[in-house]
Amino acid sequence: MKRLFIALALLSALPALPALADIHHLLPTPRQITAIEGVSEPIRSVMLSTPAYEEAWIEWLDEQSIPVTDDAPVAITATLVDDIPGLTLPDDARRDEAYRLAVRPSSIEVEAITPTGIYWALQTLRQLAEKDQLSRLPLQLPLCTIADYPAFPWRGILMDVGRSYLTMDELKREIELLSRFKVNVYHWHLTENQGFRLESTTFPALNDSIYTTRFPGHYYTLQEAQELDSFARAHAMMLLPEIDMPGHSAVFQRATGHDMQSAEGMEILKPIVAEACATFSAPYFHIGTDEVEFTNPDFVPEMVAFVRDKGKKVISWNPGWHYAPGEIDMIQMWSYRGRPIAKAPAFDSRLHYINHFDVFADIVALYRSNISGATEANDSIIGMEIGVWNDRLLADDIIADQEAIVGQNSLYPSMLALAERAWMGGGTEYFDVYGTNLRPDLEEDFAAFADFERRMMHHKDNTLRDVPFPYVEQTGVNWLITDAFPNEGELDRVFPPETEGIKAEYVYNDSTYSTTPATGAGIYLRHVWGPGTVKTFYPNPQPNHTAYAFTQVYSPVEQTVGLQFETQNYSRSEKDIPPRQGTWDYRSSRLWINGEEIQPPVWTATHTEHSNEIAMGNENFAAREPLPITLHEGWNTVMIKLPIGKFSAPETRIAKWMFTCVFTTPDGRHAAPGLIYSPEGTK
Repeated sequence: MKRLFIALALLSALPALPALADIHHLLPTPRQITAIEGVSEPIRSVMLSTPAYEEAWIEWLDEQSIPVTDDAPVAITATLVDDIPGLTLPDDARRDEAYRLAVRPSSIEVEAITPTGIYWALQTLRQLAEKDQLSRLPLQLPLCTIADYPAFPWRGILMDVGRSYLTMDELKREIELLSRFKVNVYHWHLTENQGFRLESTTFPALNDSIYTTRFPGHYYTLQEAQELDSFARAHAMMLLPEIDMPGHSAVFQRATGHDMQSAEGMEILKPIVAEACATFSAPYFHIGTDEVEFTNPDFVPEMVAFVRDKGKKVISWNPGWHYAPGEIDMIQMWSYRGRPIAKAPAFDSRLHYINHFDVFADIVALYRSNISGATEANDSIIGMEIGVWNDRLLADDIIADQEAIVGQNSLYPSMLALAERAWMGGGTEYFDVYGTNLRPDLEEDFAAFADFERRMMHHKDNTLRDVPFPYVEQTGVNWLITDAFPNEGELDRVFPPETEGIKAEYVYNDSTYSTTPATGAGIYLRHVWGPGTVKTFYPNPQPNHTAYAFTQVYSPVEQTVGLQFETQNYSRSEKDIPPRQGTWDYRSSRLWINGEEIQPPVWTATHTEHSNEIAMGNENFAAREPLPITLHEGWNTVMIKLPIGKFSAPETRIAKWMFTCVFTTPDGRHAAPGLIYSPEGTK
């Protein structure tokens, strides 16, 4: 048994100070935690000896202003072991990620099966060390023992750079930050109709600006690809390359003059693929095969054999090419039709395309969901990826576009939900029971999400404080939703200004209309993928209907807050036309606060042409500054009118019948302080 022992012998005998951080904010939640009262001695310098991830350890110590010296009385060392005490480890890839971290009064001990476990232990230690940025006290850690390994070995993000180029700095930022939450796959979707983003020395015309329809002239050199590959490995993450074939390849045909599936196309393609296989260290290579008419029945089998001959295992989309058992090494499931196949493990991306997600409601469904029906890895299901598909241009400038990709897709909140679920396992459904609905009446379910939200907000203010992060707390935002009002002129009769509370039912014109409570800053009345796939507020929503959402908001003082509001979250994969000036959407949705109608902002996009290549503007709330709103001291009323016609319209292909409404600080960074959302007007 190879041994590498990590012991942190601390030198100071000063009295213990109050803990600067506890163990209750860790994300993902470790499998086993044993808390011990007290904190370690202050740590002022260390002696470091580790054969794995030494640079990562030094980087973390530098962040803590802890010098590494050869004669320091504090020592960091490590142990590679065959088993982790207290854990029964599975006999699969998850075993390689196991670790045990013990923080004692005068030492820290880490045991791991492989170097990967040492890196994950460091990330847990990094979270334990989080403290007030203004503090100048020496680092102290809460005493505890943590034993851990993941429920699923595949925990990833897919980033589509074939359509929208992201800078190397942005890619590295995402890899580094996501690795801190034990995400271990960065799926690099390198080619699309718009551009071939990986340098080809065998056919350089593929990268020529003349053939690239979005952000021409921008691609990644082989040297940059190798640099990013090394960067990912330094953060315990696999950089998974994908060259999509034979579909999504219009740029290939423009540059070569040949369809990929033709004999001439395959002759050009093979050396390109060989060069890519040699560039990346991952044992896998993704070949796409989705959304295409197969005209050459030999194309996919021949390309699979070719890639395997280059020493790579092959991943393919499902739905895609129809493989017999043993003809493919791994499957990535997409759409509701994706299915595992025999003798090939699968990872799940079916309902995980966050380019369609809203900021608030979809994360509830993602967090609650199991992974393709499995609560931990098995021979068929090994994990999941979130997909970020950049069909729609978000900004004409690369830097603005990539910031919008991160912000409008709510990338980091969604990835934290994936990180937690894929590491912990579990989950109660697959989007189809409670779906996007927060359910305070389901106490265990609600408490689990509220705890996740609390920890997510901690990391928003620490590890993720410098990245777009539009999510704010929503578990205390409560509504009543009703269809009681035959016309808007009846609003004042049902909710007069002097109303101090609100009842569960209203009687008007001798008819009784029921109201139903709802919780959350984002509420779907009907989901983008329909009621048969993702459950929302209405179990069976109908067209040509109007709903009303009402709440009262208590403010302890008169204050100016920010309003985050939208009634149609515009997917980042749609050619939708922005709203007309002076309207919130094409459905005539309206909003009143304290009886005053709130007008929408001036829309920055004014085009009337359906196109993925016309940049979006400020249609989504995450793309604009919050509207300044003055809340009175005491109770304030909020009323939203939400009509729906058909579930598709000329202006918007997919009608998301929904609303987002929450009050934030004026800069939109945090929830507005001291507010109580209560339709009944009770504290």
